[in-house]
Amino acid sequence: MQIESINDVWKAVCDECIKKQYFTEIAYGVWFADIVPIKMENGKFTGSIYSSYKKSIVESNFKNFVEIALKDIMGFPIEFELLLSDEDGSIISSNNEQQNSGNNSFESNFTFENYIVGSSNRFAHAAAMAVADSEQTINLYNPLLIYGNSGVGKTHLLLAVKNHAGKKFPNKKIEYIRGEEFTNNMIKALQDGSIDEFKNRYRNVDIFLMDDIHFIAGKDSTQEEFFNTFNALYQNNKQIIVTCDRPLKEIKTLEDRIRSRFEGGVMADITPPDFETRVGIISTKASLLNLTLDKNIIYFIAEHIKMNTRQLEGVVKKLQAFVNLQNKTPTISVVQGFIRDVISDTTPEPIKVDEIIVQVSKTFNVSEKDIISKRKTAAVAFARQVAMYIARETTELSYKAIGESFGKDHATVLYNVQKIEEHLKNNPFDKELVEDIIKNLKRDS
Repeated sequence: MQIESINDVWKAVCDECIKKQYFTEIAYGVWFADIVPIKMENGKFTGSIYSSYKKSIVESNFKNFVEIALKDIMGFPIEFELLLSDEDGSIISSNNEQQNSGNNSFESNFTFENYIVGSSNRFAHAAAMAVADSEQTINLYNPLLIYGNSGVGKTHLLLAVKNHAGKKFPNKKIEYIRGEEFTNNMIKALQDGSIDEFKNRYRNVDIFLMDDIHFIAGKDSTQEEFFNTFNALYQNNKQIIVTCDRPLKEIKTLEDRIRSRFEGGVMADITPPDFETRVGIISTKASLLNLTLDKNIIYFIAEHIKMNTRQLEGVVKKLQAFVNLQNKTPTISVVQGFIRDVISDTTPEPIKVDEIIVQVSKTFNVSEKDIISKRKTAAVAFARQVAMYIARETTELSYKAIGESFGKDHATVLYNVQKIEEHLKNNPFDKELVEDIIKNLKRDS
């Protein structure tokens, strides 16, 4: 294979790992397919991935194999580094990196000053600002739940609270964590025997911020730990703020006792921005990038991208690159092309069977290996049937194609799908659990 780019290097490395059986093609699809190569310099190959869980798995189980393959391909030792990115591919610094760099991290870019306020988010902004600006816990806004669709600015507000309160009250202990990371950190703490350290980390803070609380739904042990963490913080008058992609009442597998805790506080929704707010977002982003845009261009973008602020920012970034590289003033036709590109880039990817197996494995506490094996214990068989059913519901694959992923024939898949359909009719909790898995898959795709 001729190697002309960093993408070629990464493809060659993955092919070498599969060839040498360092990992299987299934493992590649689950853990490696989402890794984006970034650079290779100073004896280090750097990639990024949007999943702290996948990052931890690759680092703990496959890092050495990747480095062996890198050496085989390039002819000299190369260190493999995997960074965590956000949904847009921007790198999220670790806590240590933030401290060492004076907090000049990805997270520090989110402030109240560059958050555009409009009718769609005014109350959520005011509540978040009130919390961040107060030296004492404001009981009226504790706990605070901010919910809305992906891309409307929930994470921005959460990190703005962290940054604002951190600067104004440097002695306050503030902890920001995503729901997925909270789950994975707890599992690791249980495995390492450091659960007391885990509890102290999250229960002894002044402001606790959790992004995407919906991720812990359906995970009994994680919900138990979160509930105890919530109680410890609330009883000590510490501030709690979480975000979610939908109203809590729609998350059927979230425990009632957790839901009721937040119903006793303040819930603020954020809806897609109106036209004026979209214009403000585009103008502000352009200003931050030292980009001058004609009003007609700004209005055109605002009229054609209505639901997602990340898409607005994506078009502005593409325009900045166009101006810098071409040294030309962008026209409407150029902007139309960028809008098509951004909308296409953010169109959900088709859900893969490998991803379904991962979600079902986490939810039912059955290993991925067992799900695709021939084991027939009740727990494994049920998880396998659920995975087949979800594959049929969320993909356009035939029964035969689904069967190939599980080593089964089409008749077996058909039988299992029909069996789960009947089971869900009479078991509302399992039905809600499966629906939550499907929602999570569609959100992550």
